[in-house]
Amino acid sequence: MARVVERERKYSGDEEFRLPDLTGCGGVVTTSDATTHDLDAVYLDTPDLRLARSGFALRRRTGGHDAGWHLKVGAAGGARTEYQFPAGPEDTDPPAGLAVLFRAAARGGPVAPAARIVTRRRERRLLDAAGRVLAEVAEDSVEARDLVSGERQGWHELEVELVDGGEALLDAVDARLREAGARAVPVSKSQRALGRRLAAARPAPADPRAAPVLDYLADQRDALIANYPGAWGGDEDAVHDMRVAGRRLRSTLRTFRGLWDRSESEALRAELSWLGGQLGPVRDTQVMAVRLAEAVRAEPDELVLGPVAARLAERFAADLATALGDLRAALDSDRCTDLLRRLDALVEGPTARPVDARWVGRRVRRAVTRADRRLDRALAAGADDAALHEARKAYKRARYAVEVREPAVGGPVGRLVGRLKELQDQLGAHQDSVVTREVLRRQALRAYADGENTFTYGILHARQAAGADRDVPALVRAAERARKRKVRRWLKG
Repeated sequence: MARVVERERKYSGDEEFRLPDLTGCGGVVTTSDATTHDLDAVYLDTPDLRLARSGFALRRRTGGHDAGWHLKVGAAGGARTEYQFPAGPEDTDPPAGLAVLFRAAARGGPVAPAARIVTRRRERRLLDAAGRVLAEVAEDSVEARDLVSGERQGWHELEVELVDGGEALLDAVDARLREAGARAVPVSKSQRALGRRLAAARPAPADPRAAPVLDYLADQRDALIANYPGAWGGDEDAVHDMRVAGRRLRSTLRTFRGLWDRSESEALRAELSWLGGQLGPVRDTQVMAVRLAEAVRAEPDELVLGPVAARLAERFAADLATALGDLRAALDSDRCTDLLRRLDALVEGPTARPVDARWVGRRVRRAVTRADRRLDRALAAGADDAALHEARKAYKRARYAVEVREPAVGGPVGRLVGRLKELQDQLGAHQDSVVTREVLRRQALRAYADGENTFTYGILHARQAAGADRDVPALVRAAERARKRKVRRWLKG
């Protein structure tokens, strides 16, 4: 299976639109002659179009230079990850290696043909002075049919996809195309083909007054699903983002728990905690491996006694392999898909009680106040490690609660979110030092048992402790900035 990151922009124009000369855009010196391809793609989805609703596109395509099975993840117009798998002449079902990547988006359900799109493509390459291909420009004549409703559509569109060029090239081409009358297209071909059914499949808010909370939950659920394929592959950013989305979901269910049936929301929080427990060891191992490798490299050679770097690398490689295997087993389980279905029901179903903006605001203020008290107690106790860690978790919950209000309040919320993030990062740096010291202590015990020199582990441990002591004054300053009256004034409204 191949994995590529697709960076493209899509445009449409009226019947008089003609592709302008793109030489001079972002280093483009010349444009190749056009080549023509006939592409025929069948898109598959669940009956309720869960893949399309989650920003996934699954297709089997013939024609072109990359015929086969494709799974695209991400919104049109931005960076999208595409997973490519070869297809046999008689294949009608996605290969197992690809199916596992959209299991979460499909909620474990079956997929079937949903749309067919036939494209006549005229493709040109944008080249620099050295002959490098900076981007490809495709003029597409599209015929689409919804295979369920039978609706047919036809349109023309333009795609500009980066190859070796950068975002500056896309911006320059964008300006030239807009001058010629092109308009940006915000949706993919498959979403356009399924437009009517897709609009009907999206549920309306059960309670518009609860929309800030429900929309935030829906965004985090979607982030959880969008990062599923990358997390399966062990991608560091995807594992991190999926873990954060899970934390935001748990926190929101706790802060606004009166909005749903208590037993169900608490059970769902427990399941999200289980999923976080599978993501955590992968992410923590990845972070710790980099952190300690950099720490060893920063030491003078004369202070690195024994095979410290090699032993740490061996340990983290083994730990990561075990953690990733456990994570994949969890992601591919019925428990995970059941969690997502229950989350859908909570996000899209009726709420347990009516709410208003004041109800939401009170709970946001309560979360922020609770975090302040936790930090005050921790500092009064002499910056106790465990108490600071509890304060860090409380500030995460406070920040996520404040984020719920950002669409309605705007800039003032963004400023407080930024200050809370700064404070959270300071607390995180302290906790990272605590965890790192424990890892070093255990590794030193292993080295001692193996008859190896433990001197360097002691040096690294001491440096981590000294850094933690220096973190406390910076933490106090960050707390003062986060508590300024002008930053928090909107919380009283």
